[in-house]
Amino acid sequence: MQNLVAWSIHVATRCLGSAGLEQRWRHVQAVGARAHQLRFAVADDEQDVLIAAAWLHDVGYAPTIAHTGLHSLDGARYLDTVGLPRRVTALVAHHTGARFEAARRGLVAELEAYEREDGPLADALATADLTVGPSGQSVSAQERIAEILTRYPPDSPVHQAVAEGRQLLLAAVGRVDARVCFSETSASVSAGGGPASVEGDGGGVESLDSAGRKRT
Repeated sequence: MQNLVAWSIHVATRCLGSAGLEQRWRHVQAVGARAHQLRFAVADDEQDVLIAAAWLHDVGYAPTIAHTGLHSLDGARYLDTVGLPRRVTALVAHHTGARFEAARRGLVAELEAYEREDGPLADALATADLTVGPSGQSVSAQERIAEILTRYPPDSPVHQAVAEGRQLLLAAVGRVDARVCFSETSASVSAGGGPASVEGDGGGVESLDSAGRKRT
């Protein structure tokens, strides 16, 4: 499946790696990298699907692709035309609580043409998106949601959708944190060591959360 990731990076670069979309492109590249970090939160045979969807999740912002105002739907429709696997396009269509925004834009039926997946893959994709800021910086999910609610006015469909879906989105991030921690611990125990960790500033060890930050 490694070719799927390479193909997805190529498509994302073609759509977003042009002048005028520099900030969006920095965000997308960082989300792709975050998905790679979070890959152990999903099954081995789904890791490339996660990383591919992460690279492609915002292609619907490209001016030549954006038509409906719902970037996740526009992106999925475009990806259908270039032959991406249906599971990837469906993850893009529904990423990060897109159904809440679709309801406010009158696009529920159109979005429901794509099967919505609940579970580790959808959780991990949302977490990758929510732990990277608009310029590619690492943030907590709470910080990211607060930033979106500040950037978009209260009457915006985006603001309203994120406000409605906030608790469900934060719950998804919590589940990913737990899965990553369990995966790291299990791998370390299997190898005969302690919990997976990185060396801290004081010479101790500290594990990382889903945002790539040290656990406390």
